[in-house]
Parts: sequence; C-alpha cells; structure tokens
Amino acid sequence: MGCGAIGGVLTASLAETGQDVTASTTNDGIHAAVHPRGLKVVGEGSPRLVRTPVIHGLPPEGAEKFDYIILATQPPQVEEAARSVAPFLADDGALVCLQNGLCEERLGKIVGPHRVIGGVVGWGATMPEPGLYERTAPGGFTLGQTSDEPLDPRHDRLVRALEAVGPVEVTQNLRGKRWSKLAINCAISTLGTIGGDRLGTLMQHRFVRRLGLEIMTEVVDVARKEGVRLEKVSGTLDLAWIALTEEERLASGSPGLVAKHGLLLAVGFRYRRMKSSMLSAIERGRTPAVDFLNGEVVDRARKHGIKVPVNTLARDTVWEISKGKKRAGLDLLREVYEATAPHGN
Repeated sequence: MGCGAIGGVLTASLAETGQDVTASTTNDGIHAAVHPRGLKVVGEGSPRLVRTPVIHGLPPEGAEKFDYIILATQPPQVEEAARSVAPFLADDGALVCLQNGLCEERLGKIVGPHRVIGGVVGWGATMPEPGLYERTAPGGFTLGQTSDEPLDPRHDRLVRALEAVGPVEVTQNLRGKRWSKLAINCAISTLGTIGGDRLGTLMQHRFVRRLGLEIMTEVVDVARKEGVRLEKVSGTLDLAWIALTEEERLASGSPGLVAKHGLLLAVGFRYRRMKSSMLSAIERGRTPAVDFLNGEVVDRARKHGIKVPVNTLARDTVWEISKGKKRAGLDLLREVYEATAPHGN
C-alpha cells in the first residue's frame, strides 16, 4: 500500500524475484505513470521497467485476501490506510509497518497488536518523478513486534521475500530499534527538510552536525524516560554513545566531540544522495510527517517534564515551510541554530 519511493522500489524488488505482489496507490499521477507501463527503476544495474499489478485505491469487493499487507504510505496516512485495507487481510495475515516513527502502536489499536509486524527500513530511495524510482542507499530491514516476543516462524516467508531488497534482521527489541531510528530520522530527515538539500551536502557544515547531535541527544533522553533499551542501527550506529554527555553539551571541544562529528561526516558521505521524504512530501503538496517524528518526541517529553527545545523548534519550522511561511535552505538551518543557542561545538 503506497507507491512512493520506498513502496515503489520494494514492489519492483519483490516482483523481480517472482513474488506474487499487487501494489496499490491512491495517487493519480503515479498510477497513470506505472499502469500499464510498469515501474521504472534506475540507480542499481541498468534502467529497467518492472511490470506487476498496480491498482488505484482498494482491491475490488470479494477479492482474495492477502497474507501480508505492507504499508509504505507516509505516516500521516497510515492509520487511514490500515482501516481501509483491514477487510482484505487474511485471518492469520499481518500488516507490515514500514513507516518511520512509532506507528505500530497506532496500527495495533486497529487490527490488534498480534497482527502488526514492524519493519525498520535501513535503506534509502527517491522518486524523482511519478513512477521513476531510484535506490539511493544500501541496507535492509529489521523486523519485530511490539510484544518483544520472537517473531512467529510462519513469518519466515516474509523474511525471505524481503531479502530481495537487502539483509533482514529479526529483533525481540523492536522498541529499541524504533527509538534509535526515530532519533536519526528526527535529525536527518528534519534537518534535510529545513535545509532543503541532500544529506551529503548538509553534513559538511559543522553547525548542521551540531544540530543533529543535539536533536538525537534530546530523543535519547526521552527514550530513557520511556524505559526503552536502545539498539544499534544497522549494527553500527550506537545512539547511546552518539548522545552528548553533560560535559559535551557545553564543551568547546573534546576528543569525544571530534569522534561524533567524524561519525556524522561518515554517515553523510554514505547516504550523501539521500533526500528527506518529508521534503519530497512538501514539494508534492502533501502533509509532512514531522508530528510523527520530532512532534512525537515533543509530546512524550512533555509527559515526562523534559525540555526538548531543538526538536520543538525543528518541528515548528517544518510546519512553517509546509505552510509557505518560510523557505527551506541553509540560511533557515542557521536561523534554527542561532535560536537554540548556546551550543558547544
């Protein structure tokens, strides 16, 4: 469900490996571009068209039910999408939630927690135009359930299918993975939206990296209050280590800060072509997902009596861009940096 960047690349990858997959989109432009031509994929291997059924909206009444319905919409549309497709889910089937944020809890209230599998996406893609898909960063998935119980062996077939995209890890600590990814998204996706550029360009600026570190630190503080045991992202990014210590929040420099800036430079280089999906959503006139990212952190911080000033201003700034009140760019990032001073380095 959803044929944006992630949904499109995933659909094409599944179809190319012989999976019985039907894609669904409610976007008129995307449907017109891919039906009946197919999904055009570039960026890995030679450009190619991948043909698979793509429907506009929901399957017809009485259609065969699905074993898995993979939700690849933007977070603001995920609950409506889940309600609309729930009647087409097999009794022993599952919704697979690929959204950033903490959406599994929302979907569990609709179909039951036992019928929701969380899928943390560890790769990147973009859709430069309707129906044209480009893989921009390598990686795979992490699958789990909010119950922190082992994933039922019957879902091994889902694991094997998703390996068409990349390695699949199964976790019994989905919350830890989700919160770690949330910290990264709150920094990378939101700063990419405010800065209006790709990750590689923005991470070259020290003050942007500092904003990223402060955003992630605030998220880690809230996660700890929530009782979350953070997990490494992609097996290497340790959010508990990346979070600034009390000394680093005020220090003008230290070996630890040098190492953390160096790590963000490396991340920026690895994912240099990545473009914020929120920025793309705003450019297409869609609602940005910032309330599911920084907004989620702000709301939960309030319950714990924690101040998260950088996430708060970042959230508000994205909304101002969305409403046409401010223009994305490096100058706007500088404005956010100066408004949340003082900073260390």
